Amino acid sequence: MSKKLQPLQWLNWLFKVTFYRSPVQQKLLLRLLFASSAFLVLSTPTIINLPESKLLAENAISQDLEAASFFQQGVMRYNRKDLQGAEYAFRQALQHDPNLGAARNYLGNIFLQQNRLDVALQEYAEAVRVNPNFSEAYYNLGLVLHRQGEKEAAITAYRQSLVIDSTRVAALYNLGLALYEQGQLEEAIAAYQQAINLDRTNANIYFNLAIALQKQGQIEPAIAGYRQALQLNPQNAPAYNNMASLLAIQGQASESISAYRQAIRQNPKNASVYYNLGVILYNQGDIKNASRALMRSHNIYLNQGNIEQVEKIDQLMQQIAQKKEQLQPQVSQTATPSQTPDSTSNVVQTPEPQTPNQPETPANPVSVEP
Repeated sequence: MSKKLQPLQWLNWLFKVTFYRSPVQQKLLLRLLFASSAFLVLSTPTIINLPESKLLAENAISQDLEAASFFQQGVMRYNRKDLQGAEYAFRQALQHDPNLGAARNYLGNIFLQQNRLDVALQEYAEAVRVNPNFSEAYYNLGLVLHRQGEKEAAITAYRQSLVIDSTRVAALYNLGLALYEQGQLEEAIAAYQQAINLDRTNANIYFNLAIALQKQGQIEPAIAGYRQALQLNPQNAPAYNNMASLLAIQGQASESISAYRQAIRQNPKNASVYYNLGVILYNQGDIKNASRALMRSHNIYLNQGNIEQVEKIDQLMQQIAQKKEQLQPQVSQTATPSQTPDSTSNVVQTPEPQTPNQPETPANPVSVEP
């Protein structure tokens, strides 16, 4: 059996390779996001967490008949979720043919599903060593590195996967997320847009794109992205919340209130949405409903032990109480939008987030969330 590369040895080799980078030369459009009663609540993007692997070999996987037979047994057991039996069969295949990169890729998938990231990384690295044109193994390698927090190395692996196969949507999705997490917003937006060109049915991609656009200050394109995400997935509470914040910035108070209420219908325990709704209702002079929303936020934060937010709401409620008899209450200086990020998923996310949705999984592609 061939000697395995250590992860750092493999990364040193990988970084010597020149990878494609799309030349995105857009000028940054910076806008103030926190004017007057502006709210900015970005939920987190999600990663696609499933590895990719071909279900059955289209061509002869090995010239060694014993290796090919064990490999097919491994694939069938893997598809039946018999991971222990699959691991045994793939190891037997590698005994007969040590250069069977597809068997290494499947072993990496098995270990990744068991959260044995270091061992999975070793198998994926070996898979690309024996087959440098193995796109899905590079993608899976990037996924493990991403989950380990090695964002730059993950970006490199995702890019190499796309050099080999530019149509791999999951790689574009996770590349966009990793770039977003590294603060490379223009490149993240470009990656998400490429993914959308290949798949216009994935709500998480639109959601993560909208988060990146919002972070960059492109308010109207971000709103359009959230609308598209919600058209595909009307249950995405963070998308309603983020869109409502941007609508408030645009002065579209009634539509903002409606979007916050939609977010609450999808997730009635999100304190920051109640808070933001309460602030905008207060600014619109609807003291009664503003008080109700703020009290709900207060109680949820209290149950969470978030004393800082509880005290902030208490101060605002005191000012509201003092002004209840006024027909036209003034906007409280304390009434600033909640900065508490949503914890909702996939991504994402995400997306993006949610805060971008979390990385996708190894191939067989299964979504969480672009």
